[in-house]
Amino acid sequence: MNPIKKLSILNLFFSVALSLSAAAQTKTGFHIIKDIPIHSSGGWDYINVDGEAKRIYTSHGNQINVLSTVTGDSIGYVPAMGVHGVALVKSLGKGYISAGRANAVVVFDLKTFNVLATIPVGQNPDAIFYDDYSKKIMTCNGRSKDATFIDPVTDKVVGTVPLGDKPETAVSDGKGKIFINGEGTSSMIVIDPIAYKEITRYKINGGEGPSGLDIDRKTNRLFLGCGDTKTMVVMDASNGKTIGTYPIGGTDGVVFDPGLKMAYASNGEGTISAIREVSADKFEFVENIVSEPSARTIGIDLVTHKLYLPAAKTEPNPNGGRPRQIPGSFHIIEVGK
Repeated sequence: MNPIKKLSILNLFFSVALSLSAAAQTKTGFHIIKDIPIHSSGGWDYINVDGEAKRIYTSHGNQINVLSTVTGDSIGYVPAMGVHGVALVKSLGKGYISAGRANAVVVFDLKTFNVLATIPVGQNPDAIFYDDYSKKIMTCNGRSKDATFIDPVTDKVVGTVPLGDKPETAVSDGKGKIFINGEGTSSMIVIDPIAYKEITRYKINGGEGPSGLDIDRKTNRLFLGCGDTKTMVVMDASNGKTIGTYPIGGTDGVVFDPGLKMAYASNGEGTISAIREVSADKFEFVENIVSEPSARTIGIDLVTHKLYLPAAKTEPNPNGGRPRQIPGSFHIIEVGK
């Protein structure tokens, strides 16, 4: 064979091999590892994973179920009416549950799971989280369209911010700003957690019906899961500018892994859309990871980088509307490499 022709073939071979290798590297390698069954009845909403303590806190009916990430075994549960989410203040050894039907937050001990207090807040508290900047618990109150702030030291309400829109989810930049999805007007509402007042708000460009939300604090980028348009909007938190929009599914949850620089949106169709952050101004859609239909919310273990999604088998509702959950089928999906 002609040496030049042979060299050309070898170059082509290596070029194809490198292309295939690069393509393989763009994928996450994530798949369903196992299912963790929970046999009690009831619907579900948010899930919170504490990677350091190796615990999963998942809302289910009128309680929070606490499970081990290692064995999947039940560690305990905490009762609360119409549970939506849970926030942890580990330095104080306390957890906080948004009890939507009770218009209250239920406080519990992280060791014994005993209920310590019940705090009245706004109407239908939904998302809840701990802001490590202001050292306050904040609830998004859907029916009263406001946000409540609680001091976890005293377990007293210390502030309420009217929002004029249904708040869906909130995150903190860790520097004095809290960002809240305004679901009704498709807006990003920015508030001050010290002064308890609105700073500004941005109209979301590229998506409607925002629900899931997370942030990369290092690059100051927000990841908005917009279920109505089935798009993830990446927003510059400093000015509300849309950096990019990416196709996802009917999502209700978004998490960001700062270690892998990956944002994930959990979609009710049975997929997890993965968006990679290449740089502060460059993002790329990676793939749709197979999960399970009904798995619309998501939690992340930032220690192991695994994802956890509540789900259940469903059947058609003879009365129409949302499919009915098949009794005894509720479980947590563990997704990772």
